[in-house]
Amino acid sequence: MNTLILFAVLAFTFQSRRAWEQRQRITLLGRHLRKFQIETLMETLTQGYLRAMGETDLERRRGVWQFLEQHEQALGRQLGQLVQDVNHSDGANWRASTLPLSLPLAVHFLPGASFDLRALLRVHAQGIADGIANAGSLSDRDRAFRLSAELLLLQHSCHWFCRSKTVASQRMLVRHKTHYAQLLAAVAPSTRTAYRRALAAGQSTQSAK
Repeated sequence: MNTLILFAVLAFTFQSRRAWEQRQRITLLGRHLRKFQIETLMETLTQGYLRAMGETDLERRRGVWQFLEQHEQALGRQLGQLVQDVNHSDGANWRASTLPLSLPLAVHFLPGASFDLRALLRVHAQGIADGIANAGSLSDRDRAFRLSAELLLLQHSCHWFCRSKTVASQRMLVRHKTHYAQLLAAVAPSTRTAYRRALAAGQSTQSAK
């Protein structure tokens, strides 16, 4: 009986600590995001790209692209402002575990298995800015497809930071029928390289100590 009570107490402590850490990360990110309309703009663009790519009438398709252009510019500006904003806050608070599941105090005990969301936000902001500028000289359809992937990968990173990689990937699969690996394959090669480098930076830094 004592053993069962001990396990129950440990399990409760584990869950409570994990929930507290997740609330802290959600609150931190939310406090910065609420200054902007980034989430609304992302939703408008992802839905708009689907509509544009499915529109068969040339004139209507052109109208959709023109409508989306102003939202793209607004999103690019606000992401740039967000990156500047978070860079002025305490870096330790922006770290989250790269482990598949969320474990209490993982960032403290396994600092090498962690990432800095601020670094990922810089990667996403640059990737989306390049996509908006059409740095790859893609067709409208291919550009929309790539930008959709860039936006969804940004969303995945935010969910990963707030919860865990597993939860973020499951949400992406349920909501958008897209696997994490598919997102990585669909973004620009420069984004993919910078993204992987940012995720590995925590481990590299820890190894160098």
